[in-house]
Amino acid sequence: MGLLLSVVLAIHTLPSRDKAQKQPTFYRDGLSIIQGHCQVCHRAGGNAPMPFETYEQTRPFAAAIRRAVERRTMPPWFADKGIGKFSNDPSLSEAEIAVLAGWAEAGAPAGEAHDAPAPRKWLERWTIPEPQMTVTFPEGVKIPADGEMDYTYVIVPTHFAEGRWVKASELLPGMPENVHHAVVYVRPPEWPWLRHAPVGKPFTAPMLNTEADQRDAMWTTSDILLVYAPGSTADHWPQGMAKYVPAGSDLVFQMHYTTNGKAGSDVTRLGLVFARDEPKRRVLTLQLTNDHFVIPPGAPDYRVEARGTLPNDALLLSFFPHMHLRGKRFEYNIVKNGQASETLLRVNYHFHWQMSYQLAEPLALKAGTELQAVAWYDNSKTNPHNPDPDVAVRWGEQTSDEMMVGFFDVAVAKGFDKEKFFQRPPGPGVR
Repeated sequence: MGLLLSVVLAIHTLPSRDKAQKQPTFYRDGLSIIQGHCQVCHRAGGNAPMPFETYEQTRPFAAAIRRAVERRTMPPWFADKGIGKFSNDPSLSEAEIAVLAGWAEAGAPAGEAHDAPAPRKWLERWTIPEPQMTVTFPEGVKIPADGEMDYTYVIVPTHFAEGRWVKASELLPGMPENVHHAVVYVRPPEWPWLRHAPVGKPFTAPMLNTEADQRDAMWTTSDILLVYAPGSTADHWPQGMAKYVPAGSDLVFQMHYTTNGKAGSDVTRLGLVFARDEPKRRVLTLQLTNDHFVIPPGAPDYRVEARGTLPNDALLLSFFPHMHLRGKRFEYNIVKNGQASETLLRVNYHFHWQMSYQLAEPLALKAGTELQAVAWYDNSKTNPHNPDPDVAVRWGEQTSDEMMVGFFDVAVAKGFDKEKFFQRPPGPGVR
């Protein structure tokens, strides 16, 4: 009788043991997902307000993690799922969402520590490989507690004795909460842009001596090394491709700061990783821009577009749309016969997560291909970020103004710079 009772008890305990084994645990099931999709921000020194590197750090946020992954608000990704494939898409699969949701629903069990994957190693705040060169502001940029700031420029010499090919680059602001966006330009030694401006000392356009210099500060045809905005991904180019910095060049940092009630001093760093071998292709950052629009007061869905034709063959690599607080949607299209024929990217725009979108496979575009960028703006009262729905909005530097810039990266023949790329060769079909 005692033996029979033991067998019956054993049989009745099997289902509950199986159920426990199937319940996701942090160490066995959840941590590897969090390492691959979340820790780029949720780690010590990352952009997120809390780290998810240990069970003790992650457990209090289990319910919030479940809500975020089920609603697909985290990890952040704003591209239309039905259009294009992108190598930097951090989105979770349905199976991964089920694991994290099931873990939270089960009470967020830790499981066995020996089931944990090896910790992911990070280099301070860098997400690129360890930089071979770090360019740092020679002095801090003072940021007041309130008010609006003109664009701030910092020119830093590279002292390159020979041209260098940059395989990867990343910008780390000292005060990221105050940086609306930044652009790093390459100024070769023969380039005339900002030649009357100080080197190594922060300045704004109104601080320059002549009206011509003040005006010219805002517009340049210089090559762009890097574009940064909150939430953006570091540049890391495919094999055989890199950006080029000629010998003796300066790097010109254009910084757009915003105030948030707390004064401070920003010292931004730029990390560079160089190509081991001379690449076959040079990467250029181009843009489709419209700065002649007026968004009417209260308009909920105002459309602005820009078009351009590629003068030479190119491989399309990635996109970086940029608008301000009224930005709603942004898309890039190929145009044929005057109409959009193929949409390459459609983004539900988020001002606080201005992401780049890197194609999973480069797209070959022939000379004469017409590209279109289209932006939609919400200037209505229903836009919670709208500074003032009762005013007409034009192009301007401040976040209370608007911008329409469709950056995109292309790989071209190694011998091209931006100026040469825009020299249109003669031939049929090229406009």
